[in-house]
Amino acid sequence: MKLIHRIAYYLGGFGIGLIILFFFLGGKKTSCDYGPEARTLKNIRIKERAFSEETIVFLQQKELDTSIVSKILSDGDVLFSESNTDLDSCKIYNIENKVSEMILKITVENCSNLATIQNIEEIKE
Repeated sequence: MKLIHRIAYYLGGFGIGLIILFFFLGGKKTSCDYGPEARTLKNIRIKERAFSEETIVFLQQKELDTSIVSKILSDGDVLFSESNTDLDSCKIYNIENKVSEMILKITVENCSNLATIQNIEEIKE
């Protein structure tokens, strides 16, 4: 068999495999959250959220709404060196992200059923 025929068969099978894969995984909400940062953020995002009074006051002062927290939880960077992950009941995570020309850092208490946003602060560059 000529080399060009082998390449054609390979590409044909590869193309059919991609179409089948797209068909099976296309409608599902699959994700590849394998890294520790991605797993942590996803774990916090899927839980019910509560906001402390301090957080609500900060958001009102800066004229922001709670969707900013959702953006931070989807695009933010988890600062594991500043987080307290050794606790048994609820772990404390610090997450940082640049939003609207500000760098915001939130502190989240991640319990089994509830994620409480304890604090939001603006970081000066």
